[in-house]
Amino acid sequence: MTGPPYRPLDAQVIPRFAGIRTFMRAPHVTELTGVDAVVYGIPFDTATSYRTGPRFGPEAIRSASALIRPYNPGLGVNVVEALSIVDYGDLPVSPGDTERTYRQVEEALAPIVEAGIFPLALGGDHAITLAELRALARRYGPLALVQLDAHGDTWEEYFGQRYFHGTTFKRALEEGLLDPQRSVQAGMRGSLYGAGDLEAARELGFTVLSTDELRALGPSGYGELVLGKAAGRPVFCSFDVDVLDPAFAPGTGTPEVGGLSTAEALAFLRALRGIALAGADVVEVSPPYDGPGMQTALAAANVAYELLGLRALGGAP
Repeated sequence: MTGPPYRPLDAQVIPRFAGIRTFMRAPHVTELTGVDAVVYGIPFDTATSYRTGPRFGPEAIRSASALIRPYNPGLGVNVVEALSIVDYGDLPVSPGDTERTYRQVEEALAPIVEAGIFPLALGGDHAITLAELRALARRYGPLALVQLDAHGDTWEEYFGQRYFHGTTFKRALEEGLLDPQRSVQAGMRGSLYGAGDLEAARELGFTVLSTDELRALGPSGYGELVLGKAAGRPVFCSFDVDVLDPAFAPGTGTPEVGGLSTAEALAFLRALRGIALAGADVVEVSPPYDGPGMQTALAAANVAYELLGLRALGGAP
């Protein structure tokens, strides 16, 4: 492939086990002309609190994504025909220095966002999302957040640090990057440090759904809630793989039992059909803790594919 529209390698010509590992075997391109969506990695895990390894997440997700075919029957869209997709490669990061990494990510994302191209990040720990939101908010203003996650990530600080994977969305609100009244956090579960942990997120203005509440609402109810809340606002969707049960996604930094199955996660994502995505990410894949079949990376790759499908159907904000 020498120019746009960009398409993955044809798996009936070059087998899926062959070729350089890019997302969905899309071409690795850094020229933005004729590009609708870029998939890129942020291989950073300095801000993890328990199990490191998400720095290797982008590589693992790319490898697993070789299995994905163009047509998504769940959404009824051929992602490859609808979008000119490239793998932009990995953005520069500085291991051990979260704030410098933020500056690097913001600088690298600026031309993508300015061009109106859909950016889909492969993480990396959840701290990276703050830099993504900063870059997007400069163009779109405060975003509506759709977060699927076992944790709210709205702590004030952790180990004395204000920039950590558990503080991301508290900082984002303080910086005016999100509209909390338009935002929904769902999938919350697991033990807490105190009863106020989830209430603190609600007090910030987020709509917060535990895993049990999410299941009771069901995909249709969840879709109606999110689409109603986000109506008229550009949306950022952040999918932390720990929203999945460890039986389906053991390769993550802070696993919590009682989570979603992969089938449930796909149903909740597909219920967001029509949403106006400005950007998205899939974070916290830690390959050292994954199974021999790379089930966590495979789940993350398919989530990223669903997000591309949602962008194709919902269009640019």
